[in-house]
Amino acid sequence: MTESDDLRGVVREYLSETSPSETVRKLMLTENGYDEAGWLQMARELGLHGIAVPERWGGAGAGVAELAVVFEEMGRALLCSPFYATVGLATQAILASGDDEAAERFIPGFADGSTTATLILNGRLDVWDPAAVTLRADRDGGAHRIHGEAPLVIDGHTADVVLAAANTAAGLSLFAVNARAAGVTRTPLAGLDRTRKLARVRFDGASAQLIGGDGGAADFLTRASDLGIVALAAEQVGAAQRCLDMAVDYAKSRIQFGRPIGSFQAVKHRCADMLVQVEGARSAASHAADIADSAEADDLATAASVAKLACSEALLQAALDNMRIHGGIGFTWEHDAHLFVRRAKASQLIYGSPDSHAQRLAMLVSEVKGP
Repeated sequence: MTESDDLRGVVREYLSETSPSETVRKLMLTENGYDEAGWLQMARELGLHGIAVPERWGGAGAGVAELAVVFEEMGRALLCSPFYATVGLATQAILASGDDEAAERFIPGFADGSTTATLILNGRLDVWDPAAVTLRADRDGGAHRIHGEAPLVIDGHTADVVLAAANTAAGLSLFAVNARAAGVTRTPLAGLDRTRKLARVRFDGASAQLIGGDGGAADFLTRASDLGIVALAAEQVGAAQRCLDMAVDYAKSRIQFGRPIGSFQAVKHRCADMLVQVEGARSAASHAADIADSAEADDLATAASVAKLACSEALLQAALDNMRIHGGIGFTWEHDAHLFVRRAKASQLIYGSPDSHAQRLAMLVSEVKGP
Protein backbone atom coordinates (compact mmCIF):
# COMPACT_ATOMS: atom_id res chain seq x y z
CA MET A 1 0.00 0.00 0.00
CA THR A 2 1.38 3.40 -1.00
CA GLU A 3 1.26 6.69 0.89
CA SER A 4 -1.41 7.87 -1.54
CA ASP A 5 -3.54 4.85 -0.64
CA ASP A 6 -3.11 5.64 3.05
CA LEU A 7 -4.12 9.25 2.41
CA ARG A 8 -7.13 8.14 0.38
CA GLY A 9 -8.23 5.79 3.14
CA VAL A 10 -8.01 8.46 5.83
CA VAL A 11 -9.89 11.06 3.78
CA ARG A 12 -12.58 8.60 2.67
CA GLU A 13 -13.18 7.40 6.22
CA TYR A 14 -13.42 10.97 7.49
CA LEU A 15 -15.83 12.06 4.75
CA SER A 16 -18.00 8.98 5.12
CA GLU A 17 -18.61 10.06 8.71
CA THR A 18 -18.90 13.82 8.19
CA SER A 19 -20.38 14.16 4.70
CA PRO A 20 -23.12 11.54 4.32
CA SER A 21 -26.08 12.28 2.05
CA GLU A 22 -28.14 13.71 4.91
CA THR A 23 -25.44 16.25 5.76
CA VAL A 24 -24.91 17.23 2.13
CA ARG A 25 -28.64 17.87 1.68
CA LYS A 26 -28.78 19.92 4.86
CA LEU A 27 -25.76 22.10 4.09
CA MET A 28 -26.61 22.74 0.45
CA LEU A 29 -29.81 24.47 1.55
CA THR A 30 -27.96 26.92 3.81
CA GLU A 31 -26.63 30.24 2.54
CA ASN A 32 -23.02 29.64 3.57
CA GLY A 33 -23.13 26.07 2.29
CA TYR A 34 -20.64 24.47 4.68
CA ASP A 35 -19.99 23.53 8.29
CA GLU A 36 -17.37 25.79 9.89
CA ALA A 37 -16.42 23.27 12.58
CA GLY A 38 -15.81 20.61 9.95
CA TRP A 39 -13.81 23.08 7.90
CA LEU A 40 -11.43 23.75 10.79
CA GLN A 41 -11.20 20.05 11.62
CA MET A 42 -10.10 19.21 8.07
CA ALA A 43 -7.44 21.90 8.26
CA ARG A 44 -6.06 21.43 11.75
CA GLU A 45 -6.55 17.73 12.52
CA LEU A 46 -6.18 16.20 9.06
CA GLY A 47 -3.97 18.91 7.54
CA LEU A 48 -5.79 18.76 4.21
CA HIS A 49 -5.71 22.49 3.46
CA GLY A 50 -1.95 22.65 3.55
CA ILE A 51 -1.08 19.31 2.05
CA ALA A 52 0.47 20.88 -1.07
CA VAL A 53 1.78 23.98 0.70
CA PRO A 54 5.53 24.36 1.42
CA GLU A 55 6.49 23.65 5.01
CA ARG A 56 7.78 27.19 5.61
CA TRP A 57 4.20 28.45 5.25
CA GLY A 58 2.61 25.85 7.48
CA GLY A 59 2.00 23.08 4.97
CA ALA A 60 3.03 19.46 4.55
CA GLY A 61 5.17 20.11 1.47
CA ALA A 62 3.49 17.43 -0.67
CA GLY A 63 2.54 17.90 -4.31
CA VAL A 64 -0.42 18.28 -6.63
CA ALA A 65 -0.65 14.48 -6.99
CA GLU A 66 -1.41 14.13 -3.28
CA LEU A 67 -3.80 17.07 -3.37
CA ALA A 68 -5.60 15.43 -6.30
CA VAL A 69 -6.28 12.36 -4.13
CA VAL A 70 -7.99 14.64 -1.60
CA PHE A 71 -10.08 16.32 -4.30
CA GLU A 72 -11.08 12.95 -5.73
CA GLU A 73 -12.44 11.83 -2.38
CA MET A 74 -14.21 15.16 -1.86
CA GLY A 75 -15.86 14.78 -5.26
CA ARG A 76 -16.94 11.28 -4.33
CA ALA A 77 -18.62 12.64 -1.17
CA LEU A 78 -20.06 15.78 -2.83
CA LEU A 79 -18.49 17.68 0.05
CA CYS A 80 -20.12 21.05 0.70
CA SER A 81 -17.11 23.25 1.44
CA PRO A 82 -15.09 26.23 0.16
CA PHE A 83 -12.11 23.85 -0.15
CA TYR A 84 -11.95 24.06 -3.93
CA ALA A 85 -12.09 27.88 -3.94
CA THR A 86 -9.55 28.28 -1.12
CA VAL A 87 -7.12 25.43 -1.76
CA GLY A 88 -7.62 24.59 -5.42
CA LEU A 89 -7.78 28.17 -6.68
CA ALA A 90 -6.63 30.93 -4.31
CA THR A 91 -3.73 29.07 -2.70
CA GLN A 92 -2.43 27.91 -6.08
CA ALA A 93 -2.60 31.44 -7.50
CA ILE A 94 -0.48 32.94 -4.72
CA LEU A 95 2.05 30.10 -4.85
CA ALA A 96 2.27 30.42 -8.64
CA SER A 97 2.86 34.18 -8.37
CA GLY A 98 6.26 33.68 -6.74
CA ASP A 99 5.47 36.54 -4.35
CA ASP A 100 6.97 35.33 -1.06
CA GLU A 101 5.72 38.36 0.87
CA ALA A 102 2.13 37.66 -0.21
CA ALA A 103 2.56 33.97 0.51
CA GLU A 104 3.83 34.76 4.01
CA ARG A 105 0.83 36.98 4.62
CA PHE A 106 -1.96 34.77 3.25
CA ILE A 107 -0.94 31.12 2.89
CA PRO A 108 -0.60 30.23 6.61
CA GLY A 109 -4.18 31.37 7.17
CA PHE A 110 -5.40 29.35 4.20
CA ALA A 111 -3.49 26.30 5.45
CA ASP A 112 -4.78 26.37 9.03
CA GLY A 113 -8.38 27.07 8.03
CA SER A 114 -8.62 30.47 9.71
CA THR A 115 -9.10 32.21 6.35
CA THR A 116 -11.24 31.26 3.36
CA ALA A 117 -10.60 32.65 -0.09
CA THR A 118 -11.58 32.52 -3.72
CA LEU A 119 -10.14 33.53 -7.08
CA ILE A 120 -11.69 35.63 -9.84
CA LEU A 121 -10.07 35.03 -13.20
CA ASN A 122 -12.42 36.35 -15.91
CA GLY A 123 -15.44 36.59 -13.63
CA ARG A 124 -17.66 34.18 -15.55
CA LEU A 125 -16.03 30.81 -14.86
CA ASP A 126 -15.19 30.50 -18.56
CA VAL A 127 -12.02 28.99 -19.96
CA TRP A 128 -9.08 31.23 -19.00
CA ASP A 129 -8.41 34.08 -21.41
CA PRO A 130 -6.40 37.12 -20.25
CA ALA A 131 -8.14 39.24 -22.87
CA ALA A 132 -11.53 38.50 -21.26
CA VAL A 133 -10.66 40.14 -17.91
CA THR A 134 -12.95 43.15 -17.37
CA LEU A 135 -12.03 44.26 -13.83
CA ARG A 136 -9.67 47.21 -13.59
CA ALA A 137 -7.46 48.55 -10.83
CA ASP A 138 -6.31 52.16 -10.55
CA ARG A 139 -3.48 53.58 -8.47
CA ASP A 140 -4.46 55.57 -5.42
CA GLY A 141 -1.23 56.93 -4.00
CA GLY A 142 0.86 53.91 -3.13
CA ALA A 143 -2.11 51.53 -3.21
CA HIS A 144 -4.70 50.35 -5.75
CA ARG A 145 -8.45 50.47 -5.94
CA ILE A 146 -10.37 47.90 -7.93
CA HIS A 147 -13.53 48.45 -9.99
CA GLY A 148 -16.00 46.26 -11.87
CA GLU A 149 -18.24 43.23 -11.45
CA ALA A 150 -17.68 39.48 -11.56
CA PRO A 151 -21.04 37.78 -12.25
CA LEU A 152 -20.02 34.25 -11.17
CA VAL A 153 -17.58 33.60 -8.33
CA ILE A 154 -17.24 30.27 -6.52
CA ASP A 155 -17.92 30.80 -2.79
CA GLY A 156 -17.67 34.52 -3.40
CA HIS A 157 -20.17 35.45 -0.69
CA THR A 158 -18.37 33.61 2.13
CA ALA A 159 -14.69 34.13 1.28
CA ASP A 160 -12.63 36.27 3.66
CA VAL A 161 -10.17 37.16 0.88
CA VAL A 162 -11.00 37.61 -2.78
CA LEU A 163 -8.13 37.35 -5.25
CA ALA A 164 -9.03 39.11 -8.48
CA ALA A 165 -7.32 39.46 -11.85
CA ALA A 166 -7.61 43.06 -13.05
CA ASN A 167 -6.13 45.31 -15.70
CA THR A 168 -3.86 48.18 -14.70
CA ALA A 169 -1.93 50.70 -16.74
CA ALA A 170 0.96 48.21 -16.72
CA GLY A 171 -1.14 45.23 -17.83
CA LEU A 172 -2.85 42.24 -16.27
CA SER A 173 -2.26 41.99 -12.51
CA LEU A 174 -3.52 40.04 -9.51
CA PHE A 175 -4.92 41.69 -6.39
CA ALA A 176 -6.03 40.58 -2.94
CA VAL A 177 -9.12 42.25 -1.51
CA ASN A 178 -10.55 42.03 1.99
CA ALA A 179 -14.02 40.74 1.14
CA ARG A 180 -15.61 42.66 4.01
CA ALA A 181 -14.00 46.00 3.16
CA ALA A 182 -15.85 49.07 1.93
CA GLY A 183 -16.56 48.97 -1.79
CA VAL A 184 -17.23 45.20 -1.98
CA THR A 185 -20.78 43.98 -2.59
CA ARG A 186 -21.50 40.23 -2.61
CA THR A 187 -24.76 38.63 -3.69
CA PRO A 188 -25.40 34.87 -3.30
CA LEU A 189 -26.80 33.18 -6.41
CA ALA A 190 -28.90 30.05 -6.93
CA GLY A 191 -26.96 27.69 -9.16
CA LEU A 192 -27.73 24.36 -10.80
CA ASP A 193 -25.36 22.54 -8.43
CA ARG A 194 -26.56 23.42 -4.97
CA THR A 195 -23.56 21.73 -3.36
CA ARG A 196 -21.19 24.37 -4.81
CA LYS A 197 -22.11 27.94 -3.91
CA LEU A 198 -21.84 30.86 -6.34
CA ALA A 199 -22.07 34.60 -5.88
CA ARG A 200 -21.91 37.88 -7.77
CA VAL A 201 -19.12 40.16 -6.55
CA ARG A 202 -18.95 43.88 -7.31
CA PHE A 203 -16.04 46.21 -6.59
CA ASP A 204 -16.61 49.94 -6.27
CA GLY A 205 -13.19 51.32 -5.51
CA ALA A 206 -12.29 48.68 -2.91
CA SER A 207 -8.73 48.82 -1.61
CA ALA A 208 -6.60 46.10 -3.19
CA GLN A 209 -3.15 44.67 -2.50
CA LEU A 210 -0.96 43.80 -5.50
CA ILE A 211 0.18 40.17 -5.72
CA GLY A 212 3.31 39.64 -7.83
CA GLY A 213 4.53 42.27 -10.25
CA ASP A 214 2.30 44.99 -11.68
CA GLY A 215 1.33 43.88 -15.17
CA GLY A 216 3.04 40.50 -14.86
CA ALA A 217 0.20 38.17 -13.88
CA ALA A 218 -0.76 36.59 -17.21
CA ASP A 219 1.72 33.71 -17.11
CA PHE A 220 1.30 32.67 -13.49
CA LEU A 221 -2.49 33.00 -13.69
CA THR A 222 -2.41 30.64 -16.66
CA ARG A 223 -0.66 28.11 -14.44
CA ALA A 224 -3.09 28.79 -11.57
CA SER A 225 -6.01 28.26 -13.93
CA ASP A 226 -4.58 24.95 -15.14
CA LEU A 227 -3.98 23.80 -11.56
CA GLY A 228 -7.59 24.67 -10.75
CA ILE A 229 -8.69 22.57 -13.73
CA VAL A 230 -6.58 19.63 -12.54
CA ALA A 231 -8.22 19.83 -9.09
CA LEU A 232 -11.66 20.00 -10.68
CA ALA A 233 -10.88 17.01 -12.90
CA ALA A 234 -9.88 15.00 -9.83
CA GLU A 235 -13.17 15.94 -8.20
CA GLN A 236 -15.01 14.73 -11.29
CA VAL A 237 -13.21 11.38 -11.19
CA GLY A 238 -14.27 10.82 -7.60
CA ALA A 239 -17.89 11.70 -8.36
CA ALA A 240 -17.89 9.47 -11.46
CA GLN A 241 -16.53 6.54 -9.46
CA ARG A 242 -19.25 7.07 -6.86
CA CYS A 243 -21.90 7.00 -9.60
CA LEU A 244 -20.45 3.75 -10.95
CA ASP A 245 -20.41 2.20 -7.48
CA MET A 246 -24.01 3.26 -6.85
CA ALA A 247 -25.14 1.82 -10.18
CA VAL A 248 -23.36 -1.52 -9.68
CA ASP A 249 -24.63 -1.91 -6.10
CA TYR A 250 -28.19 -1.26 -7.24
CA ALA A 251 -27.87 -3.59 -10.22
CA LYS A 252 -26.78 -6.37 -7.87
CA SER A 253 -29.59 -5.87 -5.37
CA ARG A 254 -32.60 -4.91 -7.53
CA ILE A 255 -34.55 -8.03 -8.42
CA GLN A 256 -36.70 -8.06 -11.55
CA PHE A 257 -38.28 -11.12 -13.13
CA GLY A 258 -36.72 -13.24 -10.43
CA ARG A 259 -33.10 -12.18 -10.87
CA PRO A 260 -30.84 -9.14 -10.31
CA ILE A 261 -31.13 -6.55 -13.07
CA GLY A 262 -27.33 -6.60 -13.32
CA SER A 263 -27.64 -9.99 -15.03
CA PHE A 264 -29.47 -8.39 -17.96
CA GLN A 265 -27.25 -7.63 -20.94
CA ALA A 266 -28.37 -4.01 -21.36
CA VAL A 267 -27.57 -3.11 -17.75
CA LYS A 268 -24.36 -5.15 -17.77
CA HIS A 269 -23.07 -3.37 -20.87
CA ARG A 270 -23.99 0.04 -19.50
CA CYS A 271 -22.01 -0.60 -16.31
CA ALA A 272 -19.07 -1.83 -18.36
CA ASP A 273 -19.12 1.32 -20.50
CA MET A 274 -19.20 3.43 -17.34
CA LEU A 275 -16.14 1.61 -16.00
CA VAL A 276 -14.17 2.23 -19.19
CA GLN A 277 -14.95 5.95 -19.12
CA VAL A 278 -14.18 6.32 -15.41
CA GLU A 279 -10.82 4.57 -15.72
CA GLY A 280 -9.91 6.68 -18.75
CA ALA A 281 -10.80 9.83 -16.86
CA ARG A 282 -8.76 8.69 -13.85
CA SER A 283 -5.71 8.16 -16.04
CA ALA A 284 -6.05 11.63 -17.58
CA ALA A 285 -6.48 13.35 -14.21
CA SER A 286 -3.59 11.43 -12.64
CA HIS A 287 -1.31 12.28 -15.55
CA ALA A 288 -2.19 15.97 -15.30
CA ALA A 289 -1.42 16.00 -11.57
CA ASP A 290 1.94 14.30 -12.19
CA ILE A 291 2.78 16.85 -14.91
CA ALA A 292 1.96 19.70 -12.50
CA ASP A 293 4.51 18.31 -10.06
CA SER A 294 7.25 17.74 -12.63
CA ALA A 295 10.21 20.03 -13.05
CA GLU A 296 9.36 20.38 -16.73
CA ALA A 297 5.78 21.64 -16.52
CA ASP A 298 5.52 23.01 -20.06
CA ASP A 299 2.96 20.31 -20.91
CA LEU A 300 0.60 21.30 -18.08
CA ALA A 301 -1.77 23.21 -20.36
CA THR A 302 -2.20 20.20 -22.64
CA ALA A 303 -2.55 17.73 -19.78
CA ALA A 304 -5.07 19.94 -17.95
CA SER A 305 -7.26 20.33 -21.03
CA VAL A 306 -7.16 16.60 -21.76
CA ALA A 307 -8.16 15.90 -18.16
CA LYS A 308 -11.00 18.44 -18.19
CA LEU A 309 -12.36 17.09 -21.45
CA ALA A 310 -12.18 13.43 -20.42
CA CYS A 311 -13.37 13.88 -16.85
CA SER A 312 -16.28 16.16 -17.76
CA GLU A 313 -17.63 13.68 -20.27
CA ALA A 314 -17.04 10.68 -18.00
CA LEU A 315 -18.84 12.21 -15.02
CA LEU A 316 -21.84 13.42 -17.00
CA GLN A 317 -22.27 10.05 -18.68
CA ALA A 318 -21.77 8.14 -15.43
CA ALA A 319 -24.24 10.37 -13.59
CA LEU A 320 -26.90 9.96 -16.29
CA ASP A 321 -26.37 6.20 -16.58
CA ASN A 322 -26.54 5.82 -12.81
CA MET A 323 -29.85 7.63 -12.80
CA ARG A 324 -31.18 5.44 -15.64
CA ILE A 325 -30.10 2.19 -14.00
CA HIS A 326 -31.98 3.21 -10.87
CA GLY A 327 -35.11 3.63 -12.96
CA GLY A 328 -37.95 5.88 -11.88
CA ILE A 329 -36.65 6.47 -8.37
CA GLY A 330 -33.35 7.74 -9.77
CA PHE A 331 -35.16 10.70 -11.33
CA THR A 332 -36.73 11.84 -8.09
CA TRP A 333 -35.55 14.60 -5.77
CA GLU A 334 -35.42 12.12 -2.90
CA HIS A 335 -32.67 10.04 -4.52
CA ASP A 336 -29.02 11.13 -4.53
CA ALA A 337 -28.53 10.27 -8.20
CA HIS A 338 -29.85 13.65 -9.30
CA LEU A 339 -27.35 15.46 -7.05
CA PHE A 340 -24.55 13.93 -9.10
CA VAL A 341 -26.26 14.86 -12.36
CA ARG A 342 -26.39 18.48 -11.21
CA ARG A 343 -22.75 18.40 -10.12
CA ALA A 344 -21.78 16.76 -13.42
CA LYS A 345 -23.43 19.36 -15.62
CA ALA A 346 -22.21 22.34 -13.59
CA SER A 347 -18.64 21.02 -13.39
CA GLN A 348 -18.65 20.31 -17.11
CA LEU A 349 -19.13 24.03 -17.80
CA ILE A 350 -16.79 25.50 -15.16
CA TYR A 351 -13.53 26.79 -16.67
CA GLY A 352 -14.41 25.60 -20.13
CA SER A 353 -16.72 23.03 -21.70
CA PRO A 354 -15.29 19.90 -23.36
CA ASP A 355 -15.67 21.63 -26.74
CA SER A 356 -13.69 24.67 -25.61
CA HIS A 357 -10.90 22.47 -24.29
CA ALA A 358 -10.88 20.48 -27.52
CA GLN A 359 -10.36 23.80 -29.34
CA ARG A 360 -7.61 24.73 -26.89
CA LEU A 361 -5.90 21.40 -27.50
CA ALA A 362 -6.03 21.99 -31.24
CA MET A 363 -4.37 25.38 -30.76
CA LEU A 364 -1.70 23.94 -28.46
CA VAL A 365 -0.90 21.17 -30.92
CA SER A 366 -0.69 23.61 -33.81
CA GLU A 367 1.71 25.82 -31.81
CA VAL A 368 4.00 22.84 -31.18
CA LYS A 369 3.98 21.76 -34.80
CA GLY A 370 4.35 25.29 -36.14
CA PRO A 371 3.14 26.60 -39.51
